[in-house]
Amino acid sequence: MPGIASNRVAPPLYQRQSKERPRSEAKRGRIIEAAAKHFAEHGYHDARVGDIAVALGIAKGSIFQHFGSKDGLFFEVYKRAVRSFAKYLDAPIEVRQAGFFEVLRYWLTCTEHLVHEDWIPYRISLLGNYGTDMVLKREINRFLLSEDPYGTVSFVRYGLERGELRDDLDLEMMVSIIDWMVERFQDALLTAELDPGLFRRQGELAEKKEARIQQFLAMLQRAIGVVPASVAGARPRARGSHRQQS
Repeated sequence: MPGIASNRVAPPLYQRQSKERPRSEAKRGRIIEAAAKHFAEHGYHDARVGDIAVALGIAKGSIFQHFGSKDGLFFEVYKRAVRSFAKYLDAPIEVRQAGFFEVLRYWLTCTEHLVHEDWIPYRISLLGNYGTDMVLKREINRFLLSEDPYGTVSFVRYGLERGELRDDLDLEMMVSIIDWMVERFQDALLTAELDPGLFRRQGELAEKKEARIQQFLAMLQRAIGVVPASVAGARPRARGSHRQQS
């Protein structure tokens, strides 16, 4: 994710929008809401701007006037969807008090429930991550890096302040690891409900999903978590450390 968009010279036309008037902003909101449902139902590539315009009873050109292109429309739909998600530290206080990895467990366990509450933004998120072309994907990556919509930076700092995370890793590296690994794993959980077959595993029993979550958290904790002194002392010494000094 970091660095993908670093070579762009100028932003796409759909990012260079003038400030909207109140009535125009309200119309944009209606278009985005209708487009979100349409994209979620049909996917990015099969969605048609003309069909969205017909559903709204407006001219197709009116949508292009507001968003510039189909890419521009989806980009705004994606940003609204992602901004609607809770941040890591929005977990209940008793979960936060239990620690960094318990917060992760909470959100991973809640994934299926959240999808059933409102499937459209999660479907849009999956489409943005896996179902768009590279130009649009680059803009999505830039947005995620600049806005940090999930509050990953604050979440990593929270883990560091609690002494649960390694302090020998760069903060940005820690944030990237969370963004890459946790979001990818959660996407795999989401596709069991929204896009069966996109990932290898699908249709798993609840017990199997819980076991996978536990294995994932254990792996992540070994990678970025502080190793207890008792465990660190039990690790085998590096090759050659047993040699006697002369």
